[in-house]
Formats: sequence, C-alpha cells, structure tokens
Amino acid sequence: MLFTSATFLFWFLPFFLGIYYLTPRRGRSWILALASYVFYGWWRPDFLILMMTSTLVDHLSGRKIHAARVAGGRGRNWLLLSLVTNLGLLGYFKYANFGVDTLNEILAIAGSGGFNVAEIILPVGISFYTFQTLSYTIDIYRGKVEPVKRFGDFACYVAMFPQLVAGPIVRYSTVARQLFERTHTVDKFAAGVLAFESGLIKKVLLADLLAPTADLVFNGGAVTTFDAWLGSLAFSLQLYFDFSGYSDMAIGLGLMLGFRLPINFDRPYISQSITEFWRRWHISLSAWLRDYLYLPLGGNRKGSMRTYVNLALVMLIGGLWHGAAWTFLVWGAWHGSWLIVERWRGKRAVHAAMPRPFKIASTMLIVLLGWVFFRSEGLVHASEIVASMAGFAGEASPIPGLLSPALLIGIVSSLLVVYVAPTTQVLIQRQSRSWTLPLQLLFVLALTRLVNVEHVPFLYFQF
Repeated sequence: MLFTSATFLFWFLPFFLGIYYLTPRRGRSWILALASYVFYGWWRPDFLILMMTSTLVDHLSGRKIHAARVAGGRGRNWLLLSLVTNLGLLGYFKYANFGVDTLNEILAIAGSGGFNVAEIILPVGISFYTFQTLSYTIDIYRGKVEPVKRFGDFACYVAMFPQLVAGPIVRYSTVARQLFERTHTVDKFAAGVLAFESGLIKKVLLADLLAPTADLVFNGGAVTTFDAWLGSLAFSLQLYFDFSGYSDMAIGLGLMLGFRLPINFDRPYISQSITEFWRRWHISLSAWLRDYLYLPLGGNRKGSMRTYVNLALVMLIGGLWHGAAWTFLVWGAWHGSWLIVERWRGKRAVHAAMPRPFKIASTMLIVLLGWVFFRSEGLVHASEIVASMAGFAGEASPIPGLLSPALLIGIVSSLLVVYVAPTTQVLIQRQSRSWTLPLQLLFVLALTRLVNVEHVPFLYFQF
C-alpha cells in the first residue's frame, strides 16, 4: 500500500485513526501493530512471514541476551542468532540474484555453462526493518537498552507502518519510552498533519513531475550533452523530494499517533563538502553505519590508513545496502573516495577555499555525478551518460519535447524549495498562517493530481 494511493488516503488512514483513538491507551500498540500488518501485507501477505520471523527471533534474542548479562555472561550466541537470521534473510532476498548473475558472467568468460535460478522477489522494506531490529539486539548486547517488556510493544516497534517500508531507520532507544508512554495532543496531531501534507506535496507536485524527464534520459539510448545534464539534474531533485517527502509523511503519521520519529534529511543540497552531505542526507542510515559498522571497525582510532580503509568499506557496504548491482558499488566507492580525500585534508573539501556558493555548487556537482551511477541500469550505461555530460555525446539526437514548460516550472520550484523555503521541521514548529494556508492549497492540488495523473511509486521502496 502506498501513502499516495486513494486506498490509503481515503480508506485505510481515516478508518485506522478512528479505531486507534477509540482504543484504550494500553491497547493502542497492538492496534498499530495489527494495522501495520494489514498495510504491509496488502501487496504480498506472504512477506509478512519474513517480518514476523525477524520480530520473533529478535524479541527472544533480546530477552536471552539481557538474561545472560544479568547472570554475568554476554549472550553472544543469542546475538549471533539475531545477526545470522536478519542478515541471512537480507542476503538471500536482496543479493542471491546478483550473486548468481555475477557467477554466471564469470563462468561464461571461462567458457562454462551457468546456473538457472528462479528470480527472487525483493520484499518491500526488508533493508529497513532488518537494520532496525538488529540495532535492538546489538544495543541490548552492548548494555545500552533493556529489552521491551511486552511483545505487543516490540511488534509495534518493528511493524509500525509510518516508517516500515522506507524509513527513517528508527532505533529502539529512540522510541522505547514512547511505546508504552506517549502523549496525544491536538498540537502534536496538527503538526503531524502539516508534516504529512508537506511530504505529499513534495512527492506528487515535485518528484512525480520530474520523474518522466529522468526516465526518458536514463531509460533510453545515447543522449546529448544538454539532455544528459537535464536528466541528471531532474533525477537528483526527484530522488530528494521522493525520499524526503516519504520521510516527512512518515514523521507526520508518527506525530498523529503520538510518536516523535527522527528527521532523515536536513537540507542536504546546501552541503559544502561530502562529509557534510552525509550528515544531512539519509541521516538515520548514516548514523546506523557509523555506530554499528564504522566505529566497531575502529573508526579513526587506529591510524590514518585504517581510517581510510574503514571509510571505504562502510561506503561500499552503504552502496550495496541500496541495491545489488555494480552501479551501487561504484556509487558507494565514489562517495567513499571523496570522504577519504576530505579526511586526509582534515575534513576539508578540496574546494574549501572557494566562496560559499561555489562550495555548495561544487559539492552538488560531485553528488550529481554519483547519482548518475545510482540511477543507471549498468556501468556501461552510466559511463555513456557521464561521457555525454563531458561533451562526448557522439551522434546522439536530442530527445523531442524534453525541455517543456512543465519541467521548467518543476525545476525552478524544486530549486526554490531546496535553497530558499523553510524545511518541513521549521514549518511544523512555527505553524505560521503565512505558510499554512498556501500549504493547504498545494495539498488540495496534490490530491487533485493524484486522482487525474498516474503517479510514480516511491523510489526507495526498491531498497
């Protein structure tokens, strides 16, 4: 089920909110968990088995790890069970096809036959909820949190539909107290409505408007230099508004239910370095990789060379987390290389001496080139797009009608929102009439467009 579908907006959400607020406080976590199972299983009910498996294994492992710690032990075997279960499910469903395809390519080069394996469908959101439940058992093992007392609260934590399938990745420590003691106020609900509306507007009026241009450029053959730059810019903006729009809607829904979820974006395209970019983009993933991978590997505590290796490894894994393809590995390596260069320079970008606007533009250029690999179907295709951007377009012909008035409006509006307009977090804190009224008008326009125009699914559902 999609947040932008009529089923969710006009049936599921109103019906659920009515039941939720009519339920006594002690039973609301169960109602939220059950509703989340309906939400998640709407497309493929069988995928619920995977999520419930993670829920049962991690709930049991958490309790056993805590009991072992109380008894003077560590519960290492129970942590290992959690790691093997979650990473095993993630590895099989997300990377098995990639592994078989890569092996078949190697065998073909060697002149040998390959393997025929049925295509494995990637369960929606598995990358998010496996990382989320892993943080729970790891934090218990580290002694940072105690296990949840009621299974219903833990099921609610894992399955909570606002952030279930595309984040943000919420750690148990963030919502532990809120699971059994959260406030429900008119002001919090109103802020949640504004955040949800803001996210829907970003998704429908900006991301979906830019999507056709990105698709035409990246799904076609050779393109001209102008078209390559235009398509890359369109995708960069589409991806940001698609993902940050979903995060805003998730945070807004959380507020409607009494939860305060962490922000996932903080104006990333105003970053003046790649180091700063990763403090502002997909914040919950960046923090997860830092705390559960980079620091355990030694962080920057074991010398410069080890620090560079750790940065490279974390970004390669971060790339693979997004998808099982060589393009995602290259994208991770691209960002990892720039992080290493900036770390070598004392966390200063190579363009640090430039005036602020040029630092922002230079960082955006690096990010945009990385998005080419992120979006492309393969390395050859990505290389062709980059070559076109560099002026080596060859005999490519312009894509007819690519630069339309609607696209210009979309790009200009997107850039104004990126660089001028207040963030959603500021908007819901102020709740100023000067912003609230135009937001309602734009929300109605977004709903109208949803009814009349075929919209694009959330990009991050595939991860």
